[in-house]
Amino acid sequence: MVKILLVEDNEMNRDMLSRRLMRKNFEVIIAIDGIEGVEMSISEAPDIILMDMSLPVLDGWQATQKIKANSQSKNIPVIAMTAHAMVGDQEKCLQAGCDDYDTKPVEFPRLLDKIKNLIDKEPTQ
Repeated sequence: MVKILLVEDNEMNRDMLSRRLMRKNFEVIIAIDGIEGVEMSISEAPDIILMDMSLPVLDGWQATQKIKANSQSKNIPVIAMTAHAMVGDQEKCLQAGCDDYDTKPVEFPRLLDKIKNLIDKEPTQ
């Protein structure tokens, strides 16, 4: 079973997305801020991370940079999830180390495709 780390501070978004992912047979673990997300990327070894970019304590850009700088978590794919859809936002997420980018509100079929594409190209360990 694919394990997804969902890093999201908004309770309603967390609840809705985690339930939809679990119905698709994903194991979902949750972090509510960037520091917790960084810690869980190591302690839980998820297969993929869905990272909200507007987080308290440590934002998603900084959290992704820390995840990608750590040898234990650097190969975990990260999908940035943000309501920021302005010109340059996608590039900013990719420069921070995110492997893909999706906008909110989440279009679930599109997100599932992105998850599948990143999981399928993950190197075998």
